[in-house]
Amino acid sequence: MLAAPIPPNEAERIAALYALLILDTPREERFDRVVEFAAAEFDVPIALITLLDSDRQWFKSCVGLTACETGRDVSFCGHAILRAEIMVVPDALADPRFADNPLVTGPPHIRFYAGAPLLLPNGYALGTLCIIDTRPRQLDDVELAILSTLRGLVMQELQSAQPKDASHA
Repeated sequence: MLAAPIPPNEAERIAALYALLILDTPREERFDRVVEFAAAEFDVPIALITLLDSDRQWFKSCVGLTACETGRDVSFCGHAILRAEIMVVPDALADPRFADNPLVTGPPHIRFYAGAPLLLPNGYALGTLCIIDTRPRQLDDVELAILSTLRGLVMQELQSAQPKDASHA
């Protein structure tokens, strides 16, 4: 298993994440609707909105898992936030980054992963909207566009929740 490199802007990225005041907050219907739709639209057992802090990935919204977080060291999302485009892993067992990952070799037995980085306008990647399957698969261009649109909805909701600077009130 290859741990994801730490982004060069990690300190600023973490500060931007904490500024949203969203980590460890209760579930919210506006986010749950997106992951429920994603799970149904892509016919996957798992869909998540993940936020990555320094040592964990925390699930703001989740379909298909009972856990509310996992270690960042085993996260697929840690790799996905390193790029702006959607990261697709068609078969995790065939990918050297993930083949021996405990989330692949054991429950939830991830075989397919697609993660759309949640990017702030300043470029900081906070986490991902991701879909996960227990069987290998691909996404076509239409499906990639749908996932990208859903990512945009999540980003709108995250930014609408962002505290406003008191000097601009």
